[in-house]
Amino acid sequence: MSDAAVCAGAEEVLERYAATVFAAAYAMVKNKEDAEDIAQEVFISYVKAKPAFESAEHEKAWLLRVTINRCKSFFRSAWQRKTTGLEADFPDTPFTPDETAVVEAVNRLPKKYRQVIYLYYIEGYATGEIAAILEMPQNTVLSQLARARKLLKTALKGEFDDV
Repeated sequence: MSDAAVCAGAEEVLERYAATVFAAAYAMVKNKEDAEDIAQEVFISYVKAKPAFESAEHEKAWLLRVTINRCKSFFRSAWQRKTTGLEADFPDTPFTPDETAVVEAVNRLPKKYRQVIYLYYIEGYATGEIAAILEMPQNTVLSQLARARKLLKTALKGEFDDV
């Protein structure tokens, strides 16, 4: 494959998955600038690896797996321990007060619960697919989803009457 074809393919992948990769990174690191850096690293990895996939879903899963791995590396790095975020949320995204309460509650969850909540509710993955992406048993995913829901229910109890 020529370099021009690789660049065109990478540009298409970037357009299709940039928001997904950024959102996944942001869900984990909770900092806009760090999430942008991680997303950029993920797409650079994509161009360098030039992977071939059976389907668009395999491609998306690969990108999310790389994103999660980059986030894990970020948390282990000295850079992350020395910096603090300047922006705590998406200022350009208007949320209703109810949505804001839910987003804040999800952001307060431990990272392992935020990951499964994001992949299940935002990306729409099944628990088996999440298990493959996160490289953990499906029962662990189910347990983490149940615990996350319980924590969210407790956190949002005063916000909503029907919780």
